[in-house]
Amino acid sequence: MSDAGALDPLEIAEAWHAEGRAVAIATVIQTWGSAPRPAGSHLVIDGDGNFEGSVSGGCVEGAVISEAADVIATGHPRTLEFGVADETAWRVGLSCGGTIRVHLERLG
Repeated sequence: MSDAGALDPLEIAEAWHAEGRAVAIATVIQTWGSAPRPAGSHLVIDGDGNFEGSVSGGCVEGAVISEAADVIATGHPRTLEFGVADETAWRVGLSCGGTIRVHLERLG
């Protein structure tokens, strides 16, 4: 987030959770090559598909948000991997190179 006083995604996740929203947190756990976000970056998603933060600068957010709906519904965490050797590379936009692993879990 670019605003100096803005909350980070984990603070937003806590606020949304306190409001009673179902929330999933996506965390970059590993990157290789040209991945635009470092390990430890977060994307938070609520049950309505609202989101804050970034795990890839726009390359895989759509796929992560889609998977978050199932993680929120089932409570089962999962790890997602995207990269140029993966069949989803062109669909999710990592055609520039690199790989990214993202862990997705429900808050609470």
